[in-house]
Order: sequence, then C-alpha cells, then structure tokens
Amino acid sequence: MAKRILDCYASDFVGFTKADLLESIRKSEGRVMLCETIGTVRPMLGDVTNAEFVSAMGADLVLLNMFDVNAPVIEGLPEGRPEDTVRLIKQLTGRPVGINLEPTEADGEAETAPLWQMSLGRRATLENAQRACEMGVDMILLTGNPGMGVHNEAIEETIRSYKKNLGERIILAAGKMHAAGILTEAAEHIMTKEDVRRFREAGADILLFPAPGTVPGITMEYVRELVGYAHSLGALTITAVGTSQEGADTDTIRRIALMCKMTGTDMHHLGDTGYTGMALPENIQAYSVAIRGIRHTYHRMAASVRR
Repeated sequence: MAKRILDCYASDFVGFTKADLLESIRKSEGRVMLCETIGTVRPMLGDVTNAEFVSAMGADLVLLNMFDVNAPVIEGLPEGRPEDTVRLIKQLTGRPVGINLEPTEADGEAETAPLWQMSLGRRATLENAQRACEMGVDMILLTGNPGMGVHNEAIEETIRSYKKNLGERIILAAGKMHAAGILTEAAEHIMTKEDVRRFREAGADILLFPAPGTVPGITMEYVRELVGYAHSLGALTITAVGTSQEGADTDTIRRIALMCKMTGTDMHHLGDTGYTGMALPENIQAYSVAIRGIRHTYHRMAASVRR
C-alpha cells in the first residue's frame, strides 16, 4: 500500500503507479501542495529552475505550465536530450511532475498576451498526451491559460479520448482556475455540478476548482458543495489559486489556504505568476504551514532527493 505523500521521499515516488499516487494523495487528508511553474521564462534564481525552487519551499508535486512536448524548454536546467527533460526535473526535485495541456483549436477564440500564445506542443491532442506519457509525466491537467478560449465541453471530450486511449497510464485532472476567455463560463459558471458529473463520467481522476476568494462570486460554500459532490463520485479535487494572488501578501494567502481546507479539497494549487514563473516563495511556505503546520512543511523542504 502507498504511503501518504506527507511521509514520502523521492525513492517512494519513483516506484509509484498511478493508483499509488492517487492513494497517497487521498491518505494525506487535504495536506498536499501542487505548485505550478513556467519553464520558458528566466528562473527567479537565475541558474536554478523554478521547479527546484518551489520544491525546496515545500511543494509535493510540480506542475509545468507552458510546457511544449514537441520543444520542451526549462530555463536553468542542465543540458540534456529534449525527450529527457521531465525525467531530469524529477531527478533534481524528487517530485512527481504534471503538465498542463489546453483543449483549444488552432483558429480558436484566443485573445491573450504574447506570453500565453499557444504552440502546437501545448494543445490537448492525443498525440501530445501520448508523448507526455513517454516523457515520464505523472499527471495531465486539462485546463486553459488566460484568454485561451477553452470551453468545458472541449475539456470533457478530451478527457473521454484520453481515458479511452491512455487507460491507466497517467492521472487525468481537469477543470478551470478562471474563465480562460469564455465569459459564458465565468464566475459561478466556471465549474458547475453538471461539469463535475460529466468530467468524472468521461474519466477524470481529479477535478479542479478555483480557490474561494480568487474568482468573483466563488465562495467557500460554493466550492465546498462541488468538492463534496466530486468526492461522492469517487474523484479527488484540487483548489487552485490561478489569478496571480499567488503573488499577494502572506496574510491573504493564509486566508485562502484555510478557506480551501474548509472546502474539503485533497490538493492545494498555487499558480505561476507571483512575478512570472512561480508563486512567491514565501507564499508557498506560508500556505504550506497554514494547511499542515511547520513539521510537515519543514520535512518536505529538508528531505534530500537522494533518500
């Protein structure tokens, strides 16, 4: 049986199956940190990847945003073969690694800043998902970056395709942190109980919702209802801070953390734009301490990747 993530070392993660990782998350009872990073920008520490930095501050899992499976770039990473990029990140961080893929069309509705402009290797195609599996990715999150025009219907269709063709090879997570450019799916329409049901029936292992207080109209009570419903269907959940509030003051972060804990969520996500590339390091630590105390926070921060 898998240990809870709180007690895991790098060597435990190496031997985990998909089922093991899901069990390990479930056993941790709402005390799992998932931190998102962008590898295509200059790292906050220059020659150390943002993935390593968030891991050092307490992240249990690393989520790579803007990761192109055809042309993988992680600034600050030692040179190596492109196809080994994810495996090298896992070696350096000792953490499971997920990536975002976006179900958007080449001629879709995207109206966004140059930073978020879509590339072919970031689209949620079956070919890209298969390549991600081959690269060693542990989880694919189907979601949308700002202004990318990602519809919930497209997410559902993609989940169904991935589940059919990839089976149990990889964890499938799905949801939205914000409207992603679809105003008809904004505020309380970002994720509904109907979306939860459809995503879960399509094959999602984990459902993602905006964290309370991060999107207009999204309250703790509203997310609590969605989390409870997802759990009743056998799915795990992530509450996500994806509205640049990962760069807010630490008091705000602690408030959001405790609201997320009260929703009953299994995993806590901090986004990648404290500045640009990752959450503020002090906020990762503050969030972690708020949901699991200093003992588990420092244990995760201090444990060597050689254990």
